[in-house]
Amino acid sequence: MAETGFTGTESYLTNPALEAAVRTALVLEKPLLVRGEPGTGKTLLAEAIAEALDMELITWNVKSTTRAQEGLYHYDTVQRLYDSRFGDHNVRDIADYIHLGPMGRAFRSKERVVLLIDEIDKADPEFPNDLLHELDRMQFRISETGEDVAAHHRPVVIITSNAEKELPDAFLRRCVFHFIDFPDPALMARIVAVHHEDLNQQLLQQALDAFYQMREMSRIRKKPSTSELVDWIAMLRASGISDVQLDTATPYLGTLLKKEQDLTAFSQHLNGIARGRF
Repeated sequence: MAETGFTGTESYLTNPALEAAVRTALVLEKPLLVRGEPGTGKTLLAEAIAEALDMELITWNVKSTTRAQEGLYHYDTVQRLYDSRFGDHNVRDIADYIHLGPMGRAFRSKERVVLLIDEIDKADPEFPNDLLHELDRMQFRISETGEDVAAHHRPVVIITSNAEKELPDAFLRRCVFHFIDFPDPALMARIVAVHHEDLNQQLLQQALDAFYQMREMSRIRKKPSTSELVDWIAMLRASGISDVQLDTATPYLGTLLKKEQDLTAFSQHLNGIARGRF
């Protein structure tokens, strides 16, 4: 049986629930659908699995205009027309103008790979259903040439979603699901330690306290994430700051809050506390 154990990497920390979800997807050879708010490490999970299992990572970044066909292959009719008019290339062989997409490359790879389908909920609602046939059979046909592309090895498929849209039930039935909770302070402290060795423990505790207080402010729409906390601490250390509190003079707020409305909400919250309204 292929490698099914995953306990994270030096830079990607896990918990038993996530490890169990990855193992289930590997054993059952089903896509792992990962949900969670931005900044919880959904995309990095695929990178960590590829590193831990020593596999190539192929990434398909989904956009609002993405169609399922693009993941399989693209027939470059424009280039063929250009070559027929201005080039000296033999345009009779259509195969020269067929370019495999991320899923197509994952199927054709001689070695097993990790295929990341990132932020699937950004696409059209029918996009997930359009992938069902290929994900089930692990093959597709290039209609222009009649060639069948079948997977040499079933790729490890990781699909991420920010829960912006509901995904079809038929699609969900074919996946292993895991929701990545936002790290609690204990896990967050371990994550920060990966990025900041020998961090002053007083500064770490104060930064964590301020960070989680900020995340609990109800009027802040884009709550600061893990990467923003890591950046904030980096700026505090670079400036020689060893003591930090959550107040109107909190330094480098721009590394934590990225919207003008949230900066305003932050100030109003602190002013409300000062006036005894919270």
